[in-house]
Amino acid sequence: MVARNCRHRGFTLIELLVAITILAMVAVLSWRGLDGIVRARIALNEELAQTRSMQISFAQLQSDCAQLATPEMAGNRVTVDISPNRLLLIRTTYAEQQPGRLHIVSYRLSNGVLTRQESAGTRDLDQLGALWQMALDDNLPSPALPLQNGVTAMQLRLWDTLSGWRNVETVAGGSKKNYSGLEVSLLPSGKTQAIVKVLLLGAAG
Repeated sequence: MVARNCRHRGFTLIELLVAITILAMVAVLSWRGLDGIVRARIALNEELAQTRSMQISFAQLQSDCAQLATPEMAGNRVTVDISPNRLLLIRTTYAEQQPGRLHIVSYRLSNGVLTRQESAGTRDLDQLGALWQMALDDNLPSPALPLQNGVTAMQLRLWDTLSGWRNVETVAGGSKKNYSGLEVSLLPSGKTQAIVKVLLLGAAG
């Protein structure tokens, strides 16, 4: 029998270079796809967190507005006032087997953060007036609690059944009218369209 010479042929250098190039391209494409998925997931989580915070903010606003005191309850005082980036109102609270109390509530937008501040409850109208003035001066002793981060702007309007919507300029420092509605517009950072909520005030609801 004639012995056959078996030659084991390996990969050439060019073939190895081509294979490495293909693997590198696949790796780059895979990394870009994974990076895009991670970025999209982060953006979605941030948007969901922002939406959740916005819902909590509006829910708190709705609760405060529903418990708005009447001017008669507050000694014929202003019970709701809007100014640039700030909402002030007097709300009532009722504990079981306890007389009702009045609280000053202040919503304020500063440096992109919407905060809520509430005074201690009182039945003393003179003390209520002092607390209201302190709120006007941004000097309430209670801590301001952050509700929403990343808010670029806040617009407020009050509904007057005789003249319709009244903005900050037309309200001009508050009125003893029984406004029946409040419109709150919050513009999240990075967005071009504000989120608008219309809330009923007090017994108007």
